Amino acid sequence: MNSETFRQLIRQQPFQPFRVVMSSGEAYDVRHPEMIMVLQHRILIGIDVADDEAPANYTICPLLHVAAIEPLEPSSRAG
Repeated sequence: MNSETFRQLIRQQPFQPFRVVMSSGEAYDVRHPEMIMVLQHRILIGIDVADDEAPANYTICPLLHVAAIEPLEPSSRAG
């Protein structure tokens, strides 16, 4: 994977949620473009999302260890 792949995913209109699967088997869901920061050789993904949808923490994922990107169904919010 490279950083441009993630930049393209983030810029999609409308945004399509996706899962980042690491070579270790760990997986992280990105349900909003503000939950991910793309750097040159790694991505930071917000985790431990609270009810207000703000992440309490983040994980650092080296792009070298990203094994797959899987599409997710958009979450639906009853209003």
